[in-house]
Amino acid sequence: MAAASDGTLLQGLRYKGREGQWSWLLHRVAGLGVLLFLVLHIFDIFLIGFGRTTFEELLFLYHSPLGRLFEVFLIFAVLFHAVNGLRIIILDFWPGLMEHQQRLVWVEVVVFLIIFLPVAVITLSPIFTGA
Repeated sequence: MAAASDGTLLQGLRYKGREGQWSWLLHRVAGLGVLLFLVLHIFDIFLIGFGRTTFEELLFLYHSPLGRLFEVFLIFAVLFHAVNGLRIIILDFWPGLMEHQQRLVWVEVVVFLIIFLPVAVITLSPIFTGA
């Protein structure tokens, strides 16, 4: 009996979708990333209560190369979550477009990349220019 239920569970977890499922998964992961940043940001602001010097001593983290890289991940998460959310809203308001969902996902990818790539380059440029 356990083997049959395990097989059913594995079949249920198997990837069946295409663009829509990848978009769904990235939407969830991006949302969790934004939530984790929010928790970190609240903790960061909490440090002001221990004095200005304590707060400012940790600001070097945000200006380090690793901090810049995490900032790009945050930009990715917020922007993807927003653009994908707009696609979902469009599908909610115009259900007839559901048959064009795959095309809409690719439109979403293009819009996302047009915005994300220049912002990522600008954000990461101080690492390479030494500014």
